Amino acid sequence: MISSTTAAGISARIDRIPANRKLWTWVAKLSLGGFFEVYDLALTALMSPLLVQAGLFRNDATGMFGVSDQATFAFATMFGLYVGALGFSNITDKYSRRSLFVGSMLWYSMATVMMGLQDTAIGICFWRFIAGVGLGVELVVIDCYLAEITPKALRGRVFSISKFLQLCAIPIAGLLAHFVAPHDLLDVAGWRWMALFPAVGALIVLAIRRNIPESPRWLASKGKLGQADNVVRNMEEYVTRRMGVFLAEPVLVPEVAQKSVSYRDLFRAPYLGRVAMLIVATSASSIAYYGFAQWTPTLLENQGVSVTKSLLYAAMIGFAYPLSPLIAATFADRVERKWQIVIGGAIVAVSGLLFAWQTTAVMWIAMGVFLTFGNELKGTATHTYRAELFPTELRGKAVGFVYSFSRLASAVSSYLIAFVLLQFGVQGVFITLALFIGLSIFVTLMYGPRTLGLAYEELEKGRARN
Repeated sequence: MISSTTAAGISARIDRIPANRKLWTWVAKLSLGGFFEVYDLALTALMSPLLVQAGLFRNDATGMFGVSDQATFAFATMFGLYVGALGFSNITDKYSRRSLFVGSMLWYSMATVMMGLQDTAIGICFWRFIAGVGLGVELVVIDCYLAEITPKALRGRVFSISKFLQLCAIPIAGLLAHFVAPHDLLDVAGWRWMALFPAVGALIVLAIRRNIPESPRWLASKGKLGQADNVVRNMEEYVTRRMGVFLAEPVLVPEVAQKSVSYRDLFRAPYLGRVAMLIVATSASSIAYYGFAQWTPTLLENQGVSVTKSLLYAAMIGFAYPLSPLIAATFADRVERKWQIVIGGAIVAVSGLLFAWQTTAVMWIAMGVFLTFGNELKGTATHTYRAELFPTELRGKAVGFVYSFSRLASAVSSYLIAFVLLQFGVQGVFITLALFIGLSIFVTLMYGPRTLGLAYEELEKGRARN
């Protein structure tokens, strides 16, 4: 008999807790930090045309490194994410999830404010890189945090609802870009106001940080079983007393002893195959995802759409971002995770190719919405999948390691897409993106293990099958 106050017992107790208001409140607060992170990422696509219009960026071969400054701006963002995810992933398992969540939020908020004060392309791209480092840490921490407070039967729904709340930032950023950014307010350029907005997020996170509990699974993995027990007991009492729900005895799965928690563990069974599969699949997928998300206004401009209209169309397509995971939440814990990734990828490939050959606003928007839905279905399932394939002791390292490769691929793709756009036009860009999506689908389908309904301890013991 395994005690319910061991690390395995804490995990089993969490897994039997039903959906409840307290859990959703925690998810919402974590998602609020992610909201400003997604807003910051949305700036990559929306701000570039505005910076060209302001005379700070060049959109042709006269920009930095002989390509458009948008490519360097996107590269700086993604390379910063790479450095943050890889360079700091080791500390995400060592230090408190809550402290890193707040710290990374403050980091990228302040860096974005500094970016908004710059007057040169080099200065803007430099501070964009610094902001990206903070974003890289934030993304890893949020995924780990959500995975560790969530019962196994709710993982898909929790990640979907969290993504819905976070992605509400995209249409808001789009509306600000369309209505606010083109105008000077109080003699300050509109694009600078957009860059200053994340500072609001820092203040909000500071206000709510005390009400976010530490990850009980992380506490248990560090031997702080009493603190972990208090967090879980608080939730259990809420469910039994406030909701009147009877909790069954936890189903205890023997935990797998970890001899070490270094990067070497990622290259041993059963994790080596998972790491390799995720690196290839998520890197290829990220090139396609950000290829569309970051370049939509520019791609529309190359189709003859004005800057103002391209930002408006991008804002309209942006409303599909939060709606997509909300729809996915209805089946996120019913359909196997790898199949959600495959289906979403297929939608992206088909709608992306159709988008490239449209000539009217209605069809651009319609295809953009379908493409966005596929992207977010695939992306949300991937975030869940990536976090649940590794144990708590290794989760931060594994998520950061895999995520860093996808961000590095996205950084390089910024120049790749700029080159393809100059040489082969919009159609060439979408054919290239479809090929990368195809690679991601193939690798996931062939080598991705099943995870639906399995406890973390079962996944650690390698019970998942392809």
